[in-house]
Formats: sequence, C-alpha cells, structure tokens
Amino acid sequence: MPKVVSNLWFAEQAREAVEFYTSVIPDSRIGRTTILPAETPSGPPGSVELIEFTLGDQAFLAMKAGPLDSFNHSFSIAILLESQAEIDRIWEAFLANGGTPEACGWLKDRWGLSWQIVPRMLSEMVADSDRERARRVTEVMLGMIKIDIAALEKAFNG
Repeated sequence: MPKVVSNLWFAEQAREAVEFYTSVIPDSRIGRTTILPAETPSGPPGSVELIEFTLGDQAFLAMKAGPLDSFNHSFSIAILLESQAEIDRIWEAFLANGGTPEACGWLKDRWGLSWQIVPRMLSEMVADSDRERARRVTEVMLGMIKIDIAALEKAFNG
C-alpha cells in the first residue's frame, strides 16, 4: 500500500508549529527530523529542516526552507471531532496560540495554515437524504464561527 503524506512548507518556525500541533491534537507524534546536508535553492547546507509527524492517523512532513508560497484556503486540515468539549478545547488552543477565527468552523493558525475544527457528524447531516434537514443544518452552520453541535442538532431535527 502506498503511504500518502501531506507536505507543509514553512518559511520559519516549522519545529514550533509541529510541536504545537502534536501537543493539541490527540494521538499525534513527532517522528524523524532531518537537516539537509547539501546546498539547496533554499540556502546553504543545514538551512533546510524536514520534520516527519503524525496528526491522528494522517502523516505529514513539515519543511522549514525559507519563504516560497504562503498557505491559503485551497489547502486546509480538517479535524473531525466527536464532542463539543473537544471542539472547544482545540479551537481555544489555536486561538490562544495566535490563531484567527473564520467562518463555519474554520480558523487560520499563526503560521497562516487553515484548519477546520468540526464535528464528525456534520458531513453526515449535510449529506442526509432528507434534503430539507440538510438545508436547515447547512444554513445554521453557515452562520457560525465556531461550530455549535447543539445548534446543528436542533436545526437538523427541526
């Protein structure tokens, strides 16, 4: 089986970002760190750092290699959670660490990476075969900043 790894390019502070992510997201860990020993387009030997890490069951590679392209909304990491307490804890941790809230359960961390902090059940609700229920929950979700599970359930159940 092939292993799929998402790569995140940081201008600076890749180690700090990875340490934060793995401290907040359950079942996460930092793996191997490699310093490239050769000159690269990003700089002299030793200037590029690669950090392997896992968030939940997803593999990532963070690369500190100087400025190139900024993160944007075309790539985000979704954390699918089971409870409001989990949503609240992770949401508040990101904001306390310099994150900025956005709409519909999205936030941008202090490094500019977009995250979706959402309940696992949301995708089931919006895909429900009863399109009226799906519409109601979607409309309520679109009016939220941080996701409120009780409000979603109320809209879903009519």
